[in-house]
Amino acid sequence: MNRPIIKTPAEQELMRESGRLLASVFAMLDDFVTPGVTTMEIDRQVETFITRDLKARPASKGQYDYPYSLNTSINEVVCHGMPSASRKLKNGDIVNLDITLEKNGFIADSSKMYMIGEVQPAARKLVQAAYDAMWKGIEIVRPGTTLGDIGHAIQKHADGHGYSVVREYCGHGIGREMHEAPQVLHFGRPGTGEILKEGMTFTIEPMINQGTHKTKTKKDGWTVITRDKKLSAQWEHTILVTASGYEVLTLRAEESDKHQNRKPDGR
Repeated sequence: MNRPIIKTPAEQELMRESGRLLASVFAMLDDFVTPGVTTMEIDRQVETFITRDLKARPASKGQYDYPYSLNTSINEVVCHGMPSASRKLKNGDIVNLDITLEKNGFIADSSKMYMIGEVQPAARKLVQAAYDAMWKGIEIVRPGTTLGDIGHAIQKHADGHGYSVVREYCGHGIGREMHEAPQVLHFGRPGTGEILKEGMTFTIEPMINQGTHKTKTKKDGWTVITRDKKLSAQWEHTILVTASGYEVLTLRAEESDKHQNRKPDGR
């Protein structure tokens, strides 16, 4: 698929519902993700909540033969960390929980960083910088801007804080399929790439590393780690391009005061 799929108003409404439900999954997890819980217990909790309580489907399970309902990426894990019955979250960990949800045929995708117990200041700084970098990219979104504008804003913020942006993995169009056009790089040059149009839906999900941007994949074929074993952090939202700006379809309650869905001029 080479061209982005423009969503109709009816399809946008269905995507809003998927995004709202996915935001509620993270709200449920906020009290569950604590020191001592295993990443497999988190996976089971998420699957049960999505299927039983939300009457939806964890879209990651079975995608490309992936066996779990979410990714649990801890510390130096950049992305695609696999849940484990033996890996307990411990004091000082930072962990990204990346979850997808399908309802009524449409998929939402989002991830959130959790800081477990007492986290070192350097790790907290990285987590905050990654969050801010994601929003720098989101706030660029409006019809007429380009994907290169988004990538440049993210890269400029990360570079300015002494971090690096992972190159091998990117955001993506999303809708009826998990991965649609376009690819959304988190680095780039202003004015280059796909021009944004009203009705486009895609994820912005920068992975920001303490050290080098280079990564490697472990023998399980899924888990991606930083090549230098330094920390990595990631946040993700599903975005709709509106007539005047953007709408974050997966916006969580704790973000609503600071980050409203708004026009780029702040109105």
